[in-house]
Amino acid sequence: MALSLFRTVRGRLLALMVAIVLPIACLTAAAAVATYRTVFEAIQTSQARAADDFAVRARVWYRGALRSLVASSTAIRAAAPAVDSCGRIAEKAIAAVYGYESLLLRVSGQPDCVGGLGGSIPRGELTAVANQLATRPPIKLWGGTEFTKARYDQVTIAGRSYLAIYSEFDGGDALLLTKPDPLDDTFDLGSSDKGMMAALLRRGGDVVVARGGAQADASWLPNAEIVPEPTAHWVARSRAGPSRTYAARMVAEPDLYVVASFDGTAEQAARTQFYILLLAPLLTLTLLGLVYMKAIDQHCVRWLRGIETTARARSSSASAHVPLSDEMPRDIRSVAEAFNAMVDEQEVRQSKLRLALDDNRFLVRELHHRVKNSLQVVQSYIGLTKRDHRGEARMALSDAECRVHVLSAAYRFTLADGEMQPVRIDLFLDDVVAMVSSLILARGQRLESRIETQAVLPIDRIIPLGFLIVDVVSRVLRTAPGIGLELAVTAAGDGILDIAISSDRDTTQIAPPRLFAGLLMQIEAVEISPPQGRSLGVWRLSHGAQRQSDEAQPSLSTGVISTPTLSPRKAPVGPT
Repeated sequence: MALSLFRTVRGRLLALMVAIVLPIACLTAAAAVATYRTVFEAIQTSQARAADDFAVRARVWYRGALRSLVASSTAIRAAAPAVDSCGRIAEKAIAAVYGYESLLLRVSGQPDCVGGLGGSIPRGELTAVANQLATRPPIKLWGGTEFTKARYDQVTIAGRSYLAIYSEFDGGDALLLTKPDPLDDTFDLGSSDKGMMAALLRRGGDVVVARGGAQADASWLPNAEIVPEPTAHWVARSRAGPSRTYAARMVAEPDLYVVASFDGTAEQAARTQFYILLLAPLLTLTLLGLVYMKAIDQHCVRWLRGIETTARARSSSASAHVPLSDEMPRDIRSVAEAFNAMVDEQEVRQSKLRLALDDNRFLVRELHHRVKNSLQVVQSYIGLTKRDHRGEARMALSDAECRVHVLSAAYRFTLADGEMQPVRIDLFLDDVVAMVSSLILARGQRLESRIETQAVLPIDRIIPLGFLIVDVVSRVLRTAPGIGLELAVTAAGDGILDIAISSDRDTTQIAPPRLFAGLLMQIEAVEISPPQGRSLGVWRLSHGAQRQSDEAQPSLSTGVISTPTLSPRKAPVGPT
């Protein structure tokens, strides 16, 4: 690893540590993954073997019952007893085996031989079951030659469930009905997996026998019926909702199959073991890395950061010095002492510069203050002078007073907090509209404002904006008695404003003076709609930074001013 690629001491030391730790961590992770795969495959194999075991048990039980049926029917046929004694022999034969309920033997040309415990199952029901099974195809071979053609099924008679074993031979057939209890005893789940359940099902999802849950509780079975292939192992959502692991095997095609279900406890234990095997070494290496980083910070980086913090702190505290300590390494202490000496020299120079800057700031503020006062004096002088004039002269003086007020208001707003700052458009234009209403409006004339922005402009753009509005408005008010005007400032996009001036009737358009184009250049605005009809012009400009409150909650700044002066918004009028 090229340590020179890292530009800091801490980075190079940590890169060296990573180069050592990373291969060890990768080997540990690979070992944990291999162990997890091995354990997970063993769990799946164990689950498949459990399903195989239950299927083999069911097959062995059915084959044993079939052999009992074949042996009993063969013995009865060989003895050829009378009709009365045939039933007693059949009853004694099935009474010798627990769970056997009824036996039906049918031989061509002879009466049916029926034997049952207590006569609980009518002869007609037995005959109907035998006739139904006789129409079905025989079961497939189980790895060898079958000694008879047999069918297996589960039937319900008088509300009770029975297992049916049917055998067909030359010249007749036999049927044996048993209780599910003997087969249920073969489904011993053992103690290998407490979350395991097993059941013998028939096509359609009916439970023949079940272990691990109530016979009537089928909520653990898969939500969709799966008639298994020779081997089937899958994960699916149960009828109750949670996902479970299932393994299924056929017992007697096409109807009977075994399903074993597992709640995932073994898989979760394997995952927990995997996380432990994976995280324990990684946490150990991480702890080693943290200790190494702590040592780097304690004996090297801490002192370098102290010098850096002091250097950055000098922006707020010019006299900040690096604290010296006996624990510092010698070379770092030498750098700190040189830094402190440099700080002392800079303090002297900065003190002199600060005094000169304070003098300059005072002179600039005083200059702007005198400019503002001079403009107010000029405005007041014009206001006094126009008292002695009438007609066009008075209108010209009022026009001049409005223009001087634009300058005065701009300086008043920009110096409101003692320092030069951008001016809010809505406050400035409200003030200009109020002054125009008080100085130029004649009786019957009206000037309204609708300003929907809180954007700001610097003073070098806000002043020509005020001149533009005063110029357009004053030219129309002089020539159109009783006219009503509206000034609208609306947002046309992000950082874009449209300034429109319109009248309440068509007016004669007066050509603007030559300086009008210069005002547009100073405002950095473009005319998007020339004067025509009721519109006196629409101009578009882009403004600078907008107040954050304007984005969160736009406000509507409106003012309605008419003769003599009607304004719901009290904007300052005249010099202050």
